[in-house]
Amino acid sequence: MTRLKLFITRIVLKLRKAKDWLIAQSIFAVLALLKLVPARKAIRFTEKMAYRIGPKTARHRLVLHNLQRAFPEKSEEEREKIALDMWGNMASLMAEYIFVEELIDYDLANGDGGMIEVDGIERFLDLRDNPRPFIVFTAHTGNFELLPIVAAKYGLNVTALFRPPNNPYIAKRLLSARRTHMGHLVPSQVGASWSLAGVLESGKGVGLLVDQKFGKGSKTKFFDMDVQTNPLLVKLARNYECEVYPARSVRLPNGRFRLEIEPAVELPRNGRGHIDVAATAQLLNDKVESWVREYPGQWQWFHDRWNIKHTL
Repeated sequence: MTRLKLFITRIVLKLRKAKDWLIAQSIFAVLALLKLVPARKAIRFTEKMAYRIGPKTARHRLVLHNLQRAFPEKSEEEREKIALDMWGNMASLMAEYIFVEELIDYDLANGDGGMIEVDGIERFLDLRDNPRPFIVFTAHTGNFELLPIVAAKYGLNVTALFRPPNNPYIAKRLLSARRTHMGHLVPSQVGASWSLAGVLESGKGVGLLVDQKFGKGSKTKFFDMDVQTNPLLVKLARNYECEVYPARSVRLPNGRFRLEIEPAVELPRNGRGHIDVAATAQLLNDKVESWVREYPGQWQWFHDRWNIKHTL
């Protein structure tokens, strides 16, 4: 019986590996074809295809459920429109990977960005020209990948924490692309916090996404619903007393983007003067929620942020 189970397990793993390979090769083939088309046409085509395919996926049900809970005041038609915008944003994000050189044409010296504009350029220059430990946090909004790419291109040293996709073939290709354009990367795995602590210790910057699902974090609220928030940023800020900056990417009409670097936030402290973990985790959620409410179609609603997938 044990040998039979082992044999079945091996077969299942091989089938899963074959499935991952086929999915990855299909995506790579599509991207290769898109690269033959002018950037704006390719991105727009991908966006239109997503409007058709997204609603037919298994994740669409979770998307609409999340939207209904987050925006009960909106009509069904309004929530469906947000969902379609989200699928379009995700498809555009995928296509933009292969045209990234054309996107990051921002002229830092003259403030002329072509397809990109930067709000808060004075803070960017200050962090670049006056090196010190700092943390920049963002969320899965707009083309969030542009933040570290533009930073790396113009000399701002930021080490980004990232979570590789579950598909190992896609993860390998994506990691290669990110390393080419983003500078330093730390995979989200055991030991990541020590690596990031070392970056801050050396007087450099760290970039974190703070809107991901987390199973053992601080109990907080997001859209007035219970979530657990990763306390990593809070602990790093607490240990190094460094500045913490919110930053986001906003997708604009006609294929343009606005990258925003907001002023450093004042982190709440407890009675002993230490940074309060729970209160700061809630502050992060509140900031991300304000971004999502402003541009709801640019956030990734198919993430099970509230851990409710098992109830659907």
